[in-house]
Amino acid sequence: MTNDLALSPEPPHLAQTMATTAPFSPQPLGTSAIPGALARPLAIARWLEVTATFVVLIVLVGGITRLTESGLSITEWNVATGVLPPLSEEAWQAEFAKYRATPEYRFEASLGGMTMTDFQFIFFWEWFHRLLARMVGVVYALPLVWFWIRGAIPAGFKGRLVGLLWLVGLLGRFGWLIVQSGLVGNLIDVSHFRLSLHLLTALTLLAALVWTARDMRHLAKGTSTSPAPMTWASAAVIAVLFVQLLLGAWVAGLNAGHAAGDWPLMNGRLIPQINWTSGFFWTLTNDPFLLHWLHRWWAWVAVAALVYLARRVRGFDRRASIAVHSAFGTMVLLGIGTVMSGVELWLAAAHQLVGALTVAATAWAAHSDGVAQREKRAASQA
Repeated sequence: MTNDLALSPEPPHLAQTMATTAPFSPQPLGTSAIPGALARPLAIARWLEVTATFVVLIVLVGGITRLTESGLSITEWNVATGVLPPLSEEAWQAEFAKYRATPEYRFEASLGGMTMTDFQFIFFWEWFHRLLARMVGVVYALPLVWFWIRGAIPAGFKGRLVGLLWLVGLLGRFGWLIVQSGLVGNLIDVSHFRLSLHLLTALTLLAALVWTARDMRHLAKGTSTSPAPMTWASAAVIAVLFVQLLLGAWVAGLNAGHAAGDWPLMNGRLIPQINWTSGFFWTLTNDPFLLHWLHRWWAWVAVAALVYLARRVRGFDRRASIAVHSAFGTMVLLGIGTVMSGVELWLAAAHQLVGALTVAATAWAAHSDGVAQREKRAASQA
């Protein structure tokens, strides 16, 4: 770097100052543009990974909440006062009374009888799910403010981190919209469309957290100064996986996992009987037998796509390749086990958990694919 001051003699007071001052060194990679403050990409990566862990946990608990049909046990959204569960018998009775007014209770839950103990069980899962949602907000928002004030966010990443905060808020908003859909009319379940929107938003947030954390780790190592690009190959794999996740959300929302208890056949048939009288689009998006069948067999398309991605990045990032293989292999086995067990709670919950881990592993591999392709282009242009 050329210093224009060196072209002319320094005044005596300046020369004395320079003589007693440490030599100038270039600004380290990833440092903040704010004087005296350094960017901390590694710390930010670890914070994002902790947040991603909380998102995985909330996906797991959300799955249990759905499987136990607990989602409508809390009929209001109180951000502050809802942190604590009912603490007296009178408070519990008031909450139970609100639940008894819902269509789910009047047309379904009440038929088999429900005790206060039964209600407290489903209340716990919905309360715990909401508590985790609040924790995700706190775990993400507070460090974001701290890093921002300290000038620790690398240049070019503030907009993305704010976008992730927006996704966190959107996730909570969609969660409440799910509950609202089950409080009106004569529906005994929440809308499976809103459920899928909520779940896919959570998984999008998870993938974005993983991707940004990988960017930060590369920045901390000094191997990159810009976000990794998305390759067309990775985008195609993600699109295939997205369809499988959407089908899975609809299967969960419609209780379509109970449509058959055998595998690979469905009720003894390779292709189940489908009632198309309501029209193609309605059947495609609402029929539990068709959606169950599609979820089963599109899974193999997703497997082929994920195998391709894992093999594509194996030479550049072997750990990401192993993570993808391990995740989707376990997810498939748990899916088959869930069907054959009659949707056993722990198997179905584990299936959803590993689904989230598959998303995280795919985001990791796709990021590595982008980095690898960028390095190949840079090498070819050198």
